[in-house]
Amino acid sequence: MASTAAVTKKPRQYANETAIKFTAGNGDSIAAFSGFFMVPENRQRAGSRQLKLHYVRFPAHTDQPGSPVVYLAGGPGGSGIHTAKGPRYPLFTGLGQHADVIALDQRGTGLSADMPNCVSKVVVDVAYVLNMPAQEQQPLDEQKFAALHQQAAQECSQFWQQQGADVLGYTTVQNALDLDDLRQHLGANKLTLWGISYGTHLALAASKIMPERLDKLILASVEGLDQTVKLPEQTSLYLKRVQQLIALDPAQQARWPDIAALMQQVLTQLKREPIQLYLPQADGKTSPFLFQSLHLQLLTSMSLADPNQRLGQLLQLYQGLQAQPEAMKPMLTELISSGIFDGFAAGPIQLRLMPLMTDLASGISPKRQLLFNQQQPSALIGGMLNFPMPQLNGSIPGLDLGEAFRQEASHAIPTLVLSGTLDGRTYLAEQQQAVAGLTAKQLVTVRYGGHNLLESSPQVLTLIQQFLATGKVNQHLIELPVPDLKLSAAQ
Repeated sequence: MASTAAVTKKPRQYANETAIKFTAGNGDSIAAFSGFFMVPENRQRAGSRQLKLHYVRFPAHTDQPGSPVVYLAGGPGGSGIHTAKGPRYPLFTGLGQHADVIALDQRGTGLSADMPNCVSKVVVDVAYVLNMPAQEQQPLDEQKFAALHQQAAQECSQFWQQQGADVLGYTTVQNALDLDDLRQHLGANKLTLWGISYGTHLALAASKIMPERLDKLILASVEGLDQTVKLPEQTSLYLKRVQQLIALDPAQQARWPDIAALMQQVLTQLKREPIQLYLPQADGKTSPFLFQSLHLQLLTSMSLADPNQRLGQLLQLYQGLQAQPEAMKPMLTELISSGIFDGFAAGPIQLRLMPLMTDLASGISPKRQLLFNQQQPSALIGGMLNFPMPQLNGSIPGLDLGEAFRQEASHAIPTLVLSGTLDGRTYLAEQQQAVAGLTAKQLVTVRYGGHNLLESSPQVLTLIQQFLATGKVNQHLIELPVPDLKLSAAQ
């Protein structure tokens, strides 16, 4: 069904824009504009090549629009245009009562990506020696895994440079300066930045670089400027909060009395005795795959972001591996055959230019690196939550943005902060630290909210609309229903 939002007069059209019908994944559609603007790849180099950055603009349906609202996707590497087609579509259209809303594909992402992915010659070998006991196989540990990715990063850096890219241009600072170019392209005095996860990292960087050009900030699931790498200790505290969630149901608590202990036991068991699998191939043959503790740590890191069925399935996998590892082989075979580790932890390592360089450029401060080093050895999932950072920190000369960049922002720009109590990626305590220096902030806590909280409740849109209109909100807590991890299936 098409949106019935009325446009009071013909919307303005900017340079390089084409009128389109934008159709979301659910079939809803709305009139919009597809546009682009040009930016230098690296403003620190004379004669830098130009990048074409694409966006979709949803025109305001008001005669007196506020500053354009620019959506900044997470990742890094996410596409704003792709996001607008998904569950957040109602937010993109709903904010049009206040201003133009821009779904931006940042440099190196989505339609703005003009460099191919790099398929390196570095292979993560997951096969095993036939007829050798599992416990005698050569293990894939974090150190070896990091060394392989280090090698692949060097190879891919050279590959992209041969393709004509300046790899030093893919930083959050250059990304933030693109926003000022977008502002000028739109003829706007100021922008409002709306970001989630890495998008908030970008918005906070922009707030230091060009505070006078920003009207408001809307930050969900905040990642601070020195929080590219999450601290392992915070993951442990998050699992305690998940345990408290399980404890709300006494029957479930009886079945799952200590998930952290369960996970530790299974990971230790896998280190001692990895599981030998045979993956079916297209030619009808099978290939051996040694499922090791590192693979389960990676799988865990992929599944923690939200308190949902995916987290529940992960816990059931752990329980199954504890009780009957042999019986879990068909499930593991199906999971790995789906390609979940391909290009990352199985086969040739594949890398994307923008996500890799952007994370490496944001780096980690010596103080935080020390904390990470202290916490990592005893951490449940080791250093896998943000791999390949900090393992590849400093590996591309001249890329790191330095300590001044990592100093957290402090300003009086009106800022709305939305944080979930069960965010398994950007942890609540860290979010609070990241915005401590923002003096004009409105904090909204989403109880039981995970990392992807923007689509968690209609109240999110209502509060953002209220904030855009007044710079304040009259509600600082959104109560979600108690999440169902779907653990009953494990009875």
